[in-house]
Amino acid sequence: MRSVRFWLTLLLCGVLWISVSSCFNSSPAYISTNKTRNIHLIVKMNKGDYWNTVKLGAEAAAKEFNVKLTFKAPDSESDIDEQVVMVEESIKEKADVIILAASSYMGLAQVVDQAAYYKIPVISVDAEVGSARVQAYVGSNGYEAGQKSAERLIQLLQGYGEIGIINFTNSSLNVDPGSTGSIDYGARDADEREKGFLNYAARYPNVKVVQISYTSSSTVEAETLTREMLEKHPNLRGIATLNEIASQGAAKVIQSLRLDNIKMVAFDSSPSMMESLQDGTVQATVIQNPFSNGYLAVKYAVEALEGVTIPERVDTGTKLIDLENMLWPENQKLLFPFVR
Repeated sequence: MRSVRFWLTLLLCGVLWISVSSCFNSSPAYISTNKTRNIHLIVKMNKGDYWNTVKLGAEAAAKEFNVKLTFKAPDSESDIDEQVVMVEESIKEKADVIILAASSYMGLAQVVDQAAYYKIPVISVDAEVGSARVQAYVGSNGYEAGQKSAERLIQLLQGYGEIGIINFTNSSLNVDPGSTGSIDYGARDADEREKGFLNYAARYPNVKVVQISYTSSSTVEAETLTREMLEKHPNLRGIATLNEIASQGAAKVIQSLRLDNIKMVAFDSSPSMMESLQDGTVQATVIQNPFSNGYLAVKYAVEALEGVTIPERVDTGTKLIDLENMLWPENQKLLFPFVR
């Protein structure tokens, strides 16, 4: 009955979306829509509900502000070289603005500097890039998101037990916490979420993060990493996953093995994750606002072209969703996303 009520609610939200979409059709007075702008949106991957929703938000803003939007993305989040090539192509194609979700914080820095040399503004969305030439960042606070995930998982575990983390990166790495050396995991948002989680968990002496595994952009790989983690740590009580792909893979393993003793806090709001909340496989998930990320990135890109001063950072927020609050009206706006 709960599942039926949930999907009926989403259907009603769809009707609401049609009615509120007219809100996007009234441009601010200082933005001229007479001139068509050529804006390129380059994200980490060309598949997945999260990136599709970012694209939808960008397309809504493009329609409102008379933008010709060019969408580019590699097949995998780990393909940093392909992202670099895409930015270089956008420079050659003389994009008015490049909006970039960088798969690697430092790996995309040099090409962003190159865009700035050709006087092409760059706006970061979802993931930051290590260049001082970026005009603005639009997205969530990864450190806070990681802390929210840790707080809820530790609550579920009543303050004790072994935890495993499945994060995302540009290569598959398996790291035991406490190992020495500095590793560049690639994406800044992945690094920040992990730092937030570990720093919060460090407050609890009876909580031990026993393994951190890294997947690229494959649910099959995430499933394999989850099974290996469970075999290596038979006393594992909790799993935290820090992006959509990792969450989908881990949830599938927990469900298939019927591991009711494992508590899991996921990330993002794909349809499969909502089902996992419904059936109890996942106890909570940290939700971002990908539609707003895409919409606001295009909006600020247009404002920058108009000579309007834009904010350096725009935090679109995160929220922890569980079975108790997923049907609250304010949370439906995140589960069925539209710009605030």
